[in-house]
Amino acid sequence: MSQWSQVQQLEIKFLEQVDQFYDDNFPMEIRHLLAQWIESQDWEAAANNEAMAMILLQNLIIQVDDQLDRVSQEKNLLLIHNLKRIRKLLQGKYHGNPMHIAVIISNCLREERRILAAASMPVQGPLEKSLQNSVVSERQRNVEHKVSAIKNSAQMTDQDVKYLEDLQEEFDFRYKTIQSLEQNDKNSALIKQEMLALQAMLNTLDYKRKEVLSKIGRVIHEIDMLMSNMLTEELLDWKRRQQIACIGGPLHGGLDQLQNCFTLLAESLFQVRRQLEKLDELLTRLTYDGDPIPVQRPQLLEKVNFLLYNLFRNSFVVERQPCMPTHPQRPMVLKTLIQFTVKLRLLIKLPELNYQIRVKATIDKNVSTVSNRRFVLCGTHVKAMNMDESANGSLSVEFRHLQPKEMKTSAGSKGNEGPHMVTEELHSISFETQVCLYGLTINLETSSLPVVMISNVSQLPNAWASIIWYNLSTNDPQNLSFFNNPPAATLSQLLEVLSWQFSSYVGRGLNSEQLSMLAEKLMGQPVSYNDYQLSWAKFCKEHLPGKSFTFWVWLEAILDLIKKHILPLWIDGYVMGFVSKEKERILLKDKTPGTFLLRFSESNLGGITFTWVDQLENGDVTFHSVEPYNKGRLSALPFADILRDYKVIMADNVPENPLKYLYPDIPKDKAFGKHYSCQPNEVSKPSDGGVKGYVPSVFIPVSKILNDSTEPHSPSDLLPMSPSVYAVLREHLSPTAIETAVSA
Repeated sequence: MSQWSQVQQLEIKFLEQVDQFYDDNFPMEIRHLLAQWIESQDWEAAANNEAMAMILLQNLIIQVDDQLDRVSQEKNLLLIHNLKRIRKLLQGKYHGNPMHIAVIISNCLREERRILAAASMPVQGPLEKSLQNSVVSERQRNVEHKVSAIKNSAQMTDQDVKYLEDLQEEFDFRYKTIQSLEQNDKNSALIKQEMLALQAMLNTLDYKRKEVLSKIGRVIHEIDMLMSNMLTEELLDWKRRQQIACIGGPLHGGLDQLQNCFTLLAESLFQVRRQLEKLDELLTRLTYDGDPIPVQRPQLLEKVNFLLYNLFRNSFVVERQPCMPTHPQRPMVLKTLIQFTVKLRLLIKLPELNYQIRVKATIDKNVSTVSNRRFVLCGTHVKAMNMDESANGSLSVEFRHLQPKEMKTSAGSKGNEGPHMVTEELHSISFETQVCLYGLTINLETSSLPVVMISNVSQLPNAWASIIWYNLSTNDPQNLSFFNNPPAATLSQLLEVLSWQFSSYVGRGLNSEQLSMLAEKLMGQPVSYNDYQLSWAKFCKEHLPGKSFTFWVWLEAILDLIKKHILPLWIDGYVMGFVSKEKERILLKDKTPGTFLLRFSESNLGGITFTWVDQLENGDVTFHSVEPYNKGRLSALPFADILRDYKVIMADNVPENPLKYLYPDIPKDKAFGKHYSCQPNEVSKPSDGGVKGYVPSVFIPVSKILNDSTEPHSPSDLLPMSPSVYAVLREHLSPTAIETAVSA
């Protein structure tokens, strides 16, 4: 079943979540019509490879054209109209930046997998609950409402300033008219009446000046309160959601909404600034005793400038954290001399700033806060922000060709690179720029989340563990000394993050039973993990009891095994995986003989085994577990084929496949049939292929179980038999006779 088919079967509350991240950037119609094709492409790789992204974009448009031809024949007018619009959108929006559509589709697929994993969980995890708090959603709506109200108030004040300007022009005209009269005319009763009218007009001017200044003051106060409270909280929440998304959590959104709020507030502040400048012009033409403008205007202008400085400083954010294109699901782990990408955005989107802001990238700017290892950035480290490279038109800049290079120490050698010292050292990528606008000069600076520098890919697993632990445990964006004394993590939150590793990396998260097994493995005993605290050392530094590896190394090896060798079986949910030997026997003991389950080895790194239940002649139940298959053996023979062809020789009996039903009662071929590389009776004949002078051979996994043993004696035996020999035997002998010959 395709991922999209599974999505469509979700409950309405999960479907509403899916609906939130499909928009005009990637319309749901395309996701629906091209579901299987979309899921068969490697969008993650294309998100960091421009040439590959361009090919996928072109192929996507071809697929849309094929659909357009099909619906044209069916005369589906609405769908024809939508597909034409979508085709135009894809060509116009992404032709200059094909990697952006790859990022969007990759994120959508990943978010679908996360929602599917969440739907299979009995309860929502504590971290995800905190991110979807109804109070937070209500605050978002309040911020948008208040920003809109502030914008309207600033525009209304514009009208008041215009009225004041017109009133003062009328006053100037009438006053100058009287001043131009002869002295005798000024003593007339009519002129005295006009002077009284001028005095009344001056009183009105004074009142209107005070009223305008009061309204400007209220707008400034509203902006100040909004920035100090709700908007700051919104920005901090977005940054926290970004942290969680970086370690596999829910896809973070809301940056476009924040950009809209920041931009409207900046426009309102600049509008207020122009109003104050207009009042200054009116002041130069007319002032009087008790005039409120010279008293209040300087204070208001100072406050506006202060708010603009703060607004711009908060608006400079890292939209996409540093990430190596070769490891898109391991952000913030950077390898020396390997390129990484990072994207920044200014949330104040003003046309006047397009291509006017040059951003400079540096590493470890505050060198006193980091380790003895020193790095420099090679490649293009200064670029201009613009609105043309992003599909949504945001004012942003993406560095795509930066490389960290380690500098030699004064002694001529590189810094300490022990297995944990390196992966626990945190570094920071900093960015600085300057905004010059309407007479203001504002220096901006921001930093990435802490990154870990590695010099060898073997350090990647432990480095990623550091990134997980940091972003799980703190929302401090720049605590580079974090691992000097790393805090403990709540076990329930850690298990939730571990499930995210599986949903984001291999397409299916962990259920409560699987998480309970991991909790027991971490703690060494069954625990109620709602409020249990786990140390960093126990997670990543201390070896598991009786083993030569840590918990995290064991888990990372399983992730790698799934990704490279058993991914389809894992996504289908046929790999129970995390179950102890004791629990598996409890599950199997009452099942039909031949029922088996698949679990990950607890003693071998990156190993998977299967255990089946059998019944002896006296009625006793016995269990057999095959020696774990590792990536080396699975590279030679697909795991589904192993399950299909596996044979057991019990003493002198005929070889037979003991695997009948996948737990609890799924016929083996029904579960794995679609994953078999070929059917047993479809083996090739000698003329069909093979190196000249040789006949091709196949491997059949066979185990031999002795009468005095309940476990396979040599479970890894692989006996070669050529396809041609097998085919000839099938023509002349029965399957029983063949297996008797094999056993002999």
